[in-house]
Amino acid sequence: MIFVGDDWAEDHHDIHVMNADGKRLASRRLPEGLAGISGFHDVVASHAREPADVVVGIETDRGMWVSALLAAGYTVYAINPLAAARYRDRHHLSGAKSDAGDAKLLADLVRTDRHNHRTIAGDTADAAAIKVLARGHQNLIWSRNRQINALRSALLEYYPAALEAFNSLHHRDAVAVLSRAASPAEAAHLSAASIRAILKRAGRQRNIESRAAEIQAALRTEHLAAPPPVAAAFAATTRSAVALIAELNRQIGDLEAELARHFEAHPDADIYLSLPGLGVILGARVLGEFGDDVNRYTTAKSRKNYAGTSPLTIASGKKRAVLSRHVRNRRLYDAIDQWAFCAISQSPGARAFYDQHRTAGDLHHQALRALANRLVGLLHGCLRHRTKYDEHIAWAHRTEQQPTAA
Repeated sequence: MIFVGDDWAEDHHDIHVMNADGKRLASRRLPEGLAGISGFHDVVASHAREPADVVVGIETDRGMWVSALLAAGYTVYAINPLAAARYRDRHHLSGAKSDAGDAKLLADLVRTDRHNHRTIAGDTADAAAIKVLARGHQNLIWSRNRQINALRSALLEYYPAALEAFNSLHHRDAVAVLSRAASPAEAAHLSAASIRAILKRAGRQRNIESRAAEIQAALRTEHLAAPPPVAAAFAATTRSAVALIAELNRQIGDLEAELARHFEAHPDADIYLSLPGLGVILGARVLGEFGDDVNRYTTAKSRKNYAGTSPLTIASGKKRAVLSRHVRNRRLYDAIDQWAFCAISQSPGARAFYDQHRTAGDLHHQALRALANRLVGLLHGCLRHRTKYDEHIAWAHRTEQQPTAA
């Protein structure tokens, strides 16, 4: 077997090839792209007879380069950069670092310590597409939240009445009205009829009369006023921010529809949707981050560890502490945390589990994390046995134990 360390950058790759004894066979700097991957194959082919004899270590698990390595039949390990940094400290105390040195380090790591790491999961293209769409959708929501926070801060400076009129600044009513009345002076000239017309064009179909009256009353509430030039400047920035929020709303809606279409076509979608608290968007995020490789998580414990929901025990001498995990996939953990919160109101078993932890003295987030850990285990079981969620099977053993414990 031969072992290849691949230290990647945006425009090039440094590779180091060694044999099972750690002897250097070759080292190259290759360009990114088709020419580079062809050169990679040429170097490997001169030292290995079969692709199965090649083990590659690289500090990423995605991208066209990694896909090409997997397609060639090589065994590829995605090494966490933090693990690589710790491995470097084992061999170099001086702190010296170089791309060529990192390539050698990665080759040495997969040669001697690959049993402590996992190969890149063989997720399907459908799961990879769902992951891309789910992350893109979430990125757009985060971008919109940043715009909303900036808009809210600006409105506090010169137009607090708008914040009284609209609780949600990305709602279509708020976007439509603020695009027409971006300052207190413009709002003062808006009649009830004009507001009703704006709301109708924005798509509101119910309670138009009462909502228009509420908005008009709120916008005409007396507040401290900024100097006219300052208010006019703020109004210009508000119109720009509102236009950006309106466009983000449209793009989020389009991407949400595309994400739903891909997710519902996935073979595992029915299993995910059968679990309490998981809808199409949240289910797509969880599926995308977990992937669909059936061999990726050998046990429920390994899936929980990756999700970051399982507790972390630190024991040394007489000291012992059980803590939450902070090194984790944050997108996945956020989705699972929201999933647990939604499950409380949809599953009696989940509610009882949460209440039990709260009664035992856990804080809200501690109880929610424990519930999330349990839900990840249920998901693992459903996927492993290819069965949908069943409320009785999931929680019956716990409800039977409660009277005995009492």
